[in-house]
Amino acid sequence: MTPDHEIVIVGAGFAGIGTSIRLANAGFLDQVILEAGDDVGGTWHWNRYPGVAVDIPSFSYQFSFERRTDWSRIYAPGRELHAYARDLAEKYGVIQRVRFNTKVTDAQFDEDADLWELTTADGETIRARHVVGATGVFNEPRKPDIEGVDTFAGETIHTARWNPDIDLRGKRVAIIGTGASAVQVIPEIAPIVEHLTVFQRTPIWCMPKPDRAMPGWARWFMRRVPGGDYMSWLAGQAFVEATFPIPLHFGGVLPVPKLAERTGRDFLRREVRDPEVREKLTPKYAVGCKRPSFHNSYLSTFNRENVLLETTPITRITKTGIRTDDGELHKADVLILATGFKMFDEGNAPFPVRGRDGVDLEAWWDEHRLQAYEGVSVPGFPNFFSIMGPYGYNGSSYFTLIENQSRHITRVLGRARGAGATRVEVTREANDRYFQRMLRRRGTQIVWQDSCSLANSYYFDKHGDVPFRPELTIETIVRSARFDLDDYAFERTPVAA
Repeated sequence: MTPDHEIVIVGAGFAGIGTSIRLANAGFLDQVILEAGDDVGGTWHWNRYPGVAVDIPSFSYQFSFERRTDWSRIYAPGRELHAYARDLAEKYGVIQRVRFNTKVTDAQFDEDADLWELTTADGETIRARHVVGATGVFNEPRKPDIEGVDTFAGETIHTARWNPDIDLRGKRVAIIGTGASAVQVIPEIAPIVEHLTVFQRTPIWCMPKPDRAMPGWARWFMRRVPGGDYMSWLAGQAFVEATFPIPLHFGGVLPVPKLAERTGRDFLRREVRDPEVREKLTPKYAVGCKRPSFHNSYLSTFNRENVLLETTPITRITKTGIRTDDGELHKADVLILATGFKMFDEGNAPFPVRGRDGVDLEAWWDEHRLQAYEGVSVPGFPNFFSIMGPYGYNGSSYFTLIENQSRHITRVLGRARGAGATRVEVTREANDRYFQRMLRRRGTQIVWQDSCSLANSYYFDKHGDVPFRPELTIETIVRSARFDLDDYAFERTPVAA
C-alpha cells in the first residue's frame, strides 16, 4: 500500500521540468522524474541537426515565471534552448529529482492499492501513487513506409537522432521530407555537400522569418525598463496567437489564411527564380491546414545548382540511392530522413498504460477515439495525468500548455491531498461533456475546408479527427484555473486491518 514515490513524472523535457517545479511549489516534494536519456531538455536534447532552432519567437518560448533576457537571437538556436532547460533544472532543484537513463517500458494500475506500477527497461519496478506523462508527442521518430528503407548501404540519419560526427562535405545527400526540420537543415547543408536531392511529397507554406541577432535596444528594454521582459513575453504570445491558433481554429470563418497565403506567395516569387521549381514549392492547400514554417533561406536554397527538388513519387530505396516512379535512380552517399514523428499514429505511446480492469490506453483510444478531459485525464485511468493529451494543445506556445496542464494537475492533487483520497479519476460524464464540446467547436477550424485534403497533414488521426483544442489561449488559461474539481471523483482505499 505504500508507494516508492507519491508522484512519478515520466520525461525530463520542458514538460517534466515545468510540472516538477509547479508541484514542488505546491508542497508535493515526494516526486521523481524518470528520463530515458542522459540529460534534461527532451526535444532539445535529442534534436541536434544543423540549423535546429525554435520556430516561434524566443520571448514566448519560455516559462512566464522564468523569462530570459539574454537570448542571442529573436528565434533562439537549439543549443540555447537546451541550456535554458539545464538552467531551469538546476535553479529549481529539479535536477536532483531526475533519474537519467531510466526508460519506462510499462505502467499497470494496481486497483487494490491505488498505485501505479512502472517497469523500467532494466526490469526495475517503481510504485507511485500518481503518474504524470510528460513525454510529449515528438518522441518517436517516424520512418517512412518506403520499400527498401533499411537496405540503403550508406549512412541513414533521422533528423531527430542526428549523428554529430558525420561529415557531409563533398557527399551526395538525399533528404526525404520537407517539413519543419527539413526547412531548417536543408539551407545549412546545401553549401557544403556535392549534391543535394530533396524529395518532396507535399510542399510547405514557408513565410519570411522576422529573425535577427537580438538588438541591443531590445536587451536594454527587457533588462532596464520595469516590466520590459514581461511586455516582450506578452508581445511574443500575441504574435504566436495571430500566426497559428487563430488561423487554425477560426480560419474557416476569418480571412486570416487568405492574407497569410498572399504573404507566402509573394515570398515565393521573390525567393525562387525558376518558375517550374516555384510551382512545385507552392502548396495547393490553405495556410493552417498544417503548421507553416518560417525561414529566410529555405526557398532560395533551391536556386543553387547543386540542389534538386524531386517531386516524382519514390518507388523504393536501393543500396545506392532512391529510385522514383519514372525509373530514375538518384544515387546518394547519405540518406537523411526528415520525416517527423508518429504524432497521433498508433504506436506513438512511449510505453503501454493499463488502467482499471487492465484496459490498455491506446486500445481504449482506438475504440473510443482520441479524447481526454481538458487534455489531461481519461476515465478508467485513475491517478494518471498527461501534459500533451488529446484536445489539450491549442497551437500556442508549448510553455503555455505546460503551465496550463500542470496547474490543472496541481489543483486536482491538492484536492486529493486535502480529502485524504488515494484514487482520483475524472468522471465519464465530465469527459463526455468536454469531448462533445470539442467536437461542436471544430466547425470553424481551417482543417475542415476542402483544400486541406491535399495537405497530407499529420493533424488528422486514424479516425479523421484533429485532436487540437479549438480554443483561444486565454480560454485555456482560464479553464485550467477554474474547471470544476467535482468533475473528478475522489476516493480512499480502506487500509486492511
